[in-house]
Amino acid sequence: MAAIILIVARVFQCLFLFTLIGYEGVWAQKPASPPQKQVEPPDEDNPPEEDESVAPRKYVLNPLEAKRNIDVGNFYFKKGEYLGALDRYRDATRYNPKSAEAFLRVGEAEEKLHKADKAKAAFEKVIELAPDSKFAAEAKKKLASIKS
Repeated sequence: MAAIILIVARVFQCLFLFTLIGYEGVWAQKPASPPQKQVEPPDEDNPPEEDESVAPRKYVLNPLEAKRNIDVGNFYFKKGEYLGALDRYRDATRYNPKSAEAFLRVGEAEEKLHKADKAKAAFEKVIELAPDSKFAAEAKKKLASIKS
């Protein structure tokens, strides 16, 4: 019995010494270093951005995203936040450059922000894109009110 107690005491003594010496060095294995990835030379024409949130957005034709931006812009417009609405309407024109509704809304927001020249250009774009649409009829009315 005394021999068992002596053996158990020695085991605990060894464990205590291991914790004093360096627990991690004895018990834990160090993780393998991650594989080094190939670093490509930077593109001279398009240098990489350090922060992706600052990088310019890439717009691909997407009518659904354009409609979503128009709807969000309408929400801002109704609240009287014309700058926010204008940003959304401009995004809509980038997602769908042939959207007469988006350009009409841009013109309306520019008009509310007292930028008559930009509003006029947007209304003219509506008429150019869809001359026979209800948006063109509305744009013509808006143009008539700006010119007078």
